[in-house]
Amino acid sequence: MTLIEQTSVTAAQLPVAEFKEHLRLGTGFGDDGLQDGLAESYLRSALAAIEGRIGKVLIQKSFSWGLNQWRDGAAQALPVAPVQQILSLVLLDQDGAEEMVDPSRYRLVKDSQRPRIAGAGTWLPAIPTQGEAWITFKAGFGTDWTDVPADLRQAVFLLGAEYYETRHEGGASKGAIPFGVLALIERWRTVRVLGGGQA
Repeated sequence: MTLIEQTSVTAAQLPVAEFKEHLRLGTGFGDDGLQDGLAESYLRSALAAIEGRIGKVLIQKSFSWGLNQWRDGAAQALPVAPVQQILSLVLLDQDGAEEMVDPSRYRLVKDSQRPRIAGAGTWLPAIPTQGEAWITFKAGFGTDWTDVPADLRQAVFLLGAEYYETRHEGGASKGAIPFGVLALIERWRTVRVLGGGQA
């Protein structure tokens, strides 16, 4: 199974100024903008770390996900949440020939933890033998930072600040997430069952 990020969060969508306030960086000087790139990089790192930890996309992006078989012929759990829209389902045979599946043959089952693509009738369209299915979809809480739940916004700021404050320590705490951040994100964690099944 392959998950490809088709779009990325733009700089304009990131709360760089708010994060700089959180870091208590000084303002009103001629070099105010010099820290923007650094602040943005730590925000992006914190976003990625938290998204990976909880299986949620915070700010909306588009993804393509390829797989060679359905775990369940009636419905397939999607790899991240929350999913807002399925844009397309394409079937490829072993020679690479594509079939764009009519949207009337499948539907999105929205769920904050385990969103699924399901057959509009009983079954999902069959994946060709030795072929693949590619699902393109939009996932995320919304397109703006303010669409992200407050506890997750706070977790991103706390983790980004941790990265900023330990940037000269040679990665001594690399990979470690502070307890305060873990406490904020715990309720959002997705429990993986059956390697992506319907559970």
